[in-house]
Amino acid sequence: MGVLETSITLLSSSLCISLIFVLIKFLHKVWWTPISIQHVMSSQGITGPPYRFIYGNSKEIIKMRAESMSKPMDLSHDIFPRLHPHIHSWLNLFGKNFLSWYGPRAQLVITESELAKEILNNREKAYQKVDTEKYLKKIFGDGLLTSEGQKWVKLRKLANHAFRAESLKNMVPAMIESVEMMLDRWKYHEGKEVEVFEEFRVLTSEIISRTAFGSNYLEGKEIFEMLMKLVIIFSRNSSKIRLPGLGKFWKSSDDIESEKLEQGIQDSIIKMINKREKAMTQIGNFGTDLLGLLVKANNDIDENNRFTVEEVVDECKTFYIAGHETTTTLLSWTVLFLAIHADWQDKARKEVLELFGQKLPNAQGIARMKMMNMIINESLRLYPPLTNFTRKVHRKVKLGNLVLPANINLSISTFALHHDPQIWGEDVHLFKPERFSGGVAKATNNNSSVYIPFGLGARSCVGTNFATNEAKIALSMILQRYAFTLSPAYIHSPVQLLTIRPQHGIQVMLHAL
Repeated sequence: MGVLETSITLLSSSLCISLIFVLIKFLHKVWWTPISIQHVMSSQGITGPPYRFIYGNSKEIIKMRAESMSKPMDLSHDIFPRLHPHIHSWLNLFGKNFLSWYGPRAQLVITESELAKEILNNREKAYQKVDTEKYLKKIFGDGLLTSEGQKWVKLRKLANHAFRAESLKNMVPAMIESVEMMLDRWKYHEGKEVEVFEEFRVLTSEIISRTAFGSNYLEGKEIFEMLMKLVIIFSRNSSKIRLPGLGKFWKSSDDIESEKLEQGIQDSIIKMINKREKAMTQIGNFGTDLLGLLVKANNDIDENNRFTVEEVVDECKTFYIAGHETTTTLLSWTVLFLAIHADWQDKARKEVLELFGQKLPNAQGIARMKMMNMIINESLRLYPPLTNFTRKVHRKVKLGNLVLPANINLSISTFALHHDPQIWGEDVHLFKPERFSGGVAKATNNNSSVYIPFGLGARSCVGTNFATNEAKIALSMILQRYAFTLSPAYIHSPVQLLTIRPQHGIQVMLHAL
């Protein structure tokens, strides 16, 4: 019995020591570290809402968002306080740069343009992509948007090749054909109402399917639907904080559903890859689109250039969702602006007719568009695709006059920069494309960091020209055939999922020319 009692005593002591160690580690993460960071930043004049044990400011943010979204909205483009009421409020209380808390993780919100520029240009390699939140990782995997280091370099090189100028030029016929299919459907709505957000969602899905993956919307429809379900799950969980380590022992219904969706997406993309490989044996090459380049890289004999199946799947997911989400919302908000502002709709149509007449758009004419550029730039200013850019401080670093500790997150608020009256004037919330009559550089006084709809620096969006060309082609072909006005049924209610989208769609009345 003595030996047994000794063994039990030793086991009990070991368990107690282990529990104490776990508790100390837990308290260090959720209490000591946040309080230390709060002290370090406040000593440099950076304050913010106080840290709350474990949850940080998450409960406040959820409450403020619920309140702001519960109110009906007039047809105004002052959407910053509606979608990000916490940042709008704390910006006014604590100044241009302030410290907030995503659970126990410190997040320095940046709204000062010079600091934003320094972070996004990242010349000292001190600012990395943040650790991807689990639901977001299921959407994008470890692809171009989320990867770091040499892996990112490899992915970016391939993406640059897929969307180089010559490739974009070759995509124009497929874009035109896809728009023609949409306009054929619109013939049945002449003199009636059409819901353009859903129309543009199908259009952009068709275009990315055809130009990047050599298929069509129907073939990719299942993948799109599963990805959008994941986006909705991510959106409703984006501000929730879970206790560290809880996910190892308990799964929510969203966890279970998201895992099934992730597996379903992977299975569908692998089928698409196998189909392309099978086609290669018949035509002798993998194709020159994004999928072809990825499958070719997957079969590369050089290990340094070879892509794993997982990398191919993650890149496909990234471009499926990013390739249509951005342009869908850009087209939708731009059509809303043109439906409200008949004068700008007339100016845009005049330019289109001068460049193309009633003929189909071409790459040369698209490159010469000035009025359309102004309209698109202003649309992207008021309704930017991404409302913030986040980075993680890789090591202790000096940012401006601040000394930042390692492992805090930085969040650059696109909203704050794009909707700042000190930058754009007191008419900041009005749709005024003439701001960009001299180009982006003149509109921003050569301060590129105050206008960042697609980011800045090496990690700026690789598909920027793809998205804007697609939008110009679609808008040009619509303006050649139709005038449109805002339907009385339209309810202005912008919401944020991955991008800013109209909660109830955008309804316009079509008038054939």
